[in-house]
Amino acid sequence: MPLPFLTADRGFDTDEDVALPFDDDHDQWRRPYRPGPWRVAAAAVALLLASFILLATMIIAFAGALSGAAVCLGLAALVIVGALRMLRVGAWVSRHGVRRVAFFRTETVPWARVSAVRTVQQPVRWLGLPRTVQGQALVVVRQGGEQLALLTDHNADFLARVEAFDRAADTVEAWSAEYAVSG
Repeated sequence: MPLPFLTADRGFDTDEDVALPFDDDHDQWRRPYRPGPWRVAAAAVALLLASFILLATMIIAFAGALSGAAVCLGLAALVIVGALRMLRVGAWVSRHGVRRVAFFRTETVPWARVSAVRTVQQPVRWLGLPRTVQGQALVVVRQGGEQLALLTDHNADFLARVEAFDRAADTVEAWSAEYAVSG
């Protein structure tokens, strides 16, 4: 009985950066790209830390210090919620508009208020840190001229994944061409 999910050669036969399968439900908010390895790795480390905190919570609870266990449990829950929120960060699209989800803030722009979606060369933040480098950003230009940077090629989803950034930018531009009101 072959078990292809356990073999090492299966990873070399596939292209790991393939497009997501097509789904026809355009009313649901969807991310037009896969989360990047930096974002997934950071969330995995945070969840690993949460598991150690939960282990400490159990030890403290069995030792009889219930107030200390409650504090550790609250800290573990905070780390888990942070890791899950970190995985939600990114650009999301639907028939209703485009949404940029940040760690503490979510901003939605309806397609009716979008005048253009384009890729521009500009200084971008490297992995969300204050350091900026020259790179590409996918920006949404609202009616009135205000710009909203959706994606950059140096964020946690696209660092060292230029093809994935290009494909995600093309996908968001296609959604804009389909649903945005031409002015």
